Amino acid sequence: CRFDRVDNNMTTINTRLGAIQGISNNDVDVFRGIRFAEPPTGTRRFRSPIAAEAWQGTFDATGWGNRSLQAPPQQFDVPEQGELSEDCLFLTVYTPAGSSTREATRPVLVWIHGGAFIMGSGNGYDGSVLANQGDVVVVTVNYRLGMLGFFDLSALDPSFAGSASNGIRDQILALQWVRDNIADYGGDANNVTIFGESAGGAAVNCILAAPEADNLYHRAIAHSGGTPSMPPLDRTNELAAHLSIDANDLVNVLAGMTGEEILTVQMATGLAGGSVIDGTVVTRATPVAMAERGTSGVPYIAGSNHDEGTLFTMMSRDTDYDKVIASMGHNLARSTLDGADPTAYINALRSEYPDATAKEIYETIWVDMFRRASINNAEAASAAGPGGWLYRFDLRSKLAGGALGATHASEIAFTFNSYAAEEMQGIGFHDRRDPIVKQLAHDWSNTVLAFAKTGNPNSGDLPQWPRYEKSSRQSLVLDAESRIAGNELDQHHRHLWGDV
Repeated sequence: CRFDRVDNNMTTINTRLGAIQGISNNDVDVFRGIRFAEPPTGTRRFRSPIAAEAWQGTFDATGWGNRSLQAPPQQFDVPEQGELSEDCLFLTVYTPAGSSTREATRPVLVWIHGGAFIMGSGNGYDGSVLANQGDVVVVTVNYRLGMLGFFDLSALDPSFAGSASNGIRDQILALQWVRDNIADYGGDANNVTIFGESAGGAAVNCILAAPEADNLYHRAIAHSGGTPSMPPLDRTNELAAHLSIDANDLVNVLAGMTGEEILTVQMATGLAGGSVIDGTVVTRATPVAMAERGTSGVPYIAGSNHDEGTLFTMMSRDTDYDKVIASMGHNLARSTLDGADPTAYINALRSEYPDATAKEIYETIWVDMFRRASINNAEAASAAGPGGWLYRFDLRSKLAGGALGATHASEIAFTFNSYAAEEMQGIGFHDRRDPIVKQLAHDWSNTVLAFAKTGNPNSGDLPQWPRYEKSSRQSLVLDAESRIAGNELDQHHRHLWGDV
């Protein structure tokens, strides 16, 4: 990659796709809003994405790429850059500032954002600290959300096979872009780590189970990621009924709607989709994929937070949590048990915690959903050969009088070491002035970087972290005093899940 010019905090480089101008802060060069796919609009709506062509002239990568259409945020109204649009397949590259020439040898980390597959964008995550700290290249990706990215239309037309995982297809195409182009930004296409949180962690687990993505990545990290375990539901009749049309007319009616109109329908019906085994893109559950790939698979880190559910109850407008458990909680518990009837499990929770409120039971279901998936996947990765490592994030936040605890997404600001930045982009739950917070963010981000570089997370900053093996079940507990815990950490709830 040849750097031609740096002036007025701008940097221009020549790439295989053409000249591109980004922003430089002397430590890190940032290239925003790079189109990796043609607009998924018109006849391309609900279809596989198509790789973007090279551009003419100098591409202006100083502005943000569009974000996928989504509803306004209900909580944590952190402003994100970039317009909302159906044309949303863009990525951003953060790379250590270059001189006139450099070798394409830096490890690459590709971030997949969360947001329940209906909200969020890669624009909200700043990879600058990681890029500078670890001498790595960080890529953040936008993908189609909601109905536009995850609604299953295959029952209406075989040509829509895999439409339930179009958002995953977008991410795979972004990885293909990285393979073909990241050397121009100093990155090593043969050392790519995919990492994500919540829906992004589930997406990582889907990519692991998508044969088309094999060999596009070399390590994987799933923060609070669920596992694809069930086929998509055919909800085309439900959608047709909402639109007061015959199901046979649904494809044509959807084709004639604007993206904004489809979003309005999604918000009215709750029809969206998410992590599923569609049979075309995602072909099996993640642990099965790990076993099938064996030693040709990749090293893997998974983990969850001590108090995952408190974020969701704080954001909820519902107060009758017995009804919430009977609806949303039942669905979450079914996902926890890989599609099995969760009635006995929910009853066991109530029996084990007789003094717990319905709200606390609901929060525990969230904890278990993310924890069981993390355990099973880490165990499968170790059994297959490449190795799996399991963590739990326990450092409590002081927000809301400490009521949140170590809630969902708590560790993400630590993963990006955002507390080291002068201005933190995105959501952080901890006090950046707290020396314990700053130290753990430094140590954990170095662990992530060590894993991206070598496939082994042990960097010397935290306790020696063994693989998660079925025989010992050792996990890294991240806290003010981080430690290694054994089988006792999860054994009680593994009984409740029927795993012991």
